[in-house]
Amino acid sequence: MNNKVAIVTGSASGIGAATALELSKRGWSVVVNYSKSQEQAEKIAAQCQDAITVQANVGEEAQCRKLVQAALDKWGRIDALVNNAGTTKFVKHTDLDGLSADDFLRIYHLNVVGPFQMVRACAAALKANRGAVVNVSSVAALLGTGSSIAYAASKAALNSLTFSLARVLGPEVRVNAVCPGYVDTPWQTGALGQERANQAAAHYSSLVPLKDYARPEDVADTIVWLIEGARQTTGETIFIDGGMHIAPPR
Repeated sequence: MNNKVAIVTGSASGIGAATALELSKRGWSVVVNYSKSQEQAEKIAAQCQDAITVQANVGEEAQCRKLVQAALDKWGRIDALVNNAGTTKFVKHTDLDGLSADDFLRIYHLNVVGPFQMVRACAAALKANRGAVVNVSSVAALLGTGSSIAYAASKAALNSLTFSLARVLGPEVRVNAVCPGYVDTPWQTGALGQERANQAAAHYSSLVPLKDYARPEDVADTIVWLIEGARQTTGETIFIDGGMHIAPPR
């Protein structure tokens, strides 16, 4: 097959899964990556036209290289990388004692170092095919909000990483970031429970100009546009937040 090939990290559910499925609909071959959720990853891959599942913790460099090599062994090319895998710890921002140095390091390891390692491992293949990278950041990077101070800081660092990589990988590779606000994903319900997640979604919707929150498919649409279109767009951070970044939370 001569399809273009994308690696989507953390694609067993949520934004990553929606992105893998949308790319597949458009004729892409996809690597569905997971760290623990093998069954979920296989379900997503089964819905794709041409996909493989690869277990890898992208916080570990050797596993990043294993993930990239799996794509090259299967298809011989990589045209897009979506750095979606991430982690957090839910701690109120006022609770300064709720975060340890180890918490910060763990969150940064996956949210910042992981994307860097994935880009480095993919760089040669992406350059050969004039590919694209999309990093999944957060509106928290701008507003200093979100699940914890460590999470917000890690996403701000990811945005800075996006700018740096866009400079050094051009002209062959475009590098951009998407910054969602509240998104209705299993990540939210798993952390908050269904009732509190519904309350959070309703509260978020009341604050933003569009009076709604995003679904995974909304974010996937923008990611795919940045991959397939956006020929003159690099080093950009695009907010998918209903306007939260222009209407800070009260």
